[in-house]
Amino acid sequence: MTTSTESRPSVVTGNAALDTWHVLTRELKPIVRDPFTLIFSLVQPLVFLGLFAPLLIGQSGASAGETLQWFVPGTLVMIVLFGTGATGSNLQYEMMTGSHERTLVAPLARSSLLVGRALKEVAPIIVQSLVIVAIAWPFGFAPHLAGMLVGLVLLAIFGVGLGSLSYALALATKDREWLFWGVQQTLIFPLLILSGMLLPLDAAPGWMRAVASVNPINWVVQAERALFSGQFGNPAVLWGIVSALALAGVGLWVGIRGIRRSN
Repeated sequence: MTTSTESRPSVVTGNAALDTWHVLTRELKPIVRDPFTLIFSLVQPLVFLGLFAPLLIGQSGASAGETLQWFVPGTLVMIVLFGTGATGSNLQYEMMTGSHERTLVAPLARSSLLVGRALKEVAPIIVQSLVIVAIAWPFGFAPHLAGMLVGLVLLAIFGVGLGSLSYALALATKDREWLFWGVQQTLIFPLLILSGMLLPLDAAPGWMRAVASVNPINWVVQAERALFSGQFGNPAVLWGIVSALALAGVGLWVGIRGIRRSN
């Protein structure tokens, strides 16, 4: 028999931070036990890096190092976009199997169930980004080390926000898997193209440049390129940080609100 939201006891703990830590470690255990999933998820960005970057080198006439300096930061944002954007499907699977129902009655703060999951996304982002940087390095990619560290933090913030929105979408669509993937795929590719991630938008039509100017992912991509080149004073860095923080704030707010209403 299904228990309604009103009759279910409200479980509140005194330490939401500790609850978040417990959820985080629970979510990380499958990754530690099966790290192959991290490697497998790198196939797509490696294909773009191996096949798309040479095309840019041939067309632009720039050296391999200069092209990679532009292309690799966008590839790292792509990892976050595709990885965290789809992570809500894991929560959706738990809802369909009844696993999520059991966690809702556990002695944990509801907010920790979302925040812990969202923070879990930081580990794959950092590991995968470092792997991509290590692969591109011998081919002429020379990131500014301090800028790279700041860039990784920015990617983590961006990933937490995007992952939270993905979880919120899973909570909203529930067992309608087709709806989750329909919305996700409808949004993700326009956001990718209008971010200048793969191709520069300088020669794009005016309306595309106008849309790109309000696309937060575009500013994150530009900030990553500036940071990996050591251009800390570039205005794009500030706009990228603002965009990532805004996305994280909105994502966590929407996600926490959704999981508190879930039943």
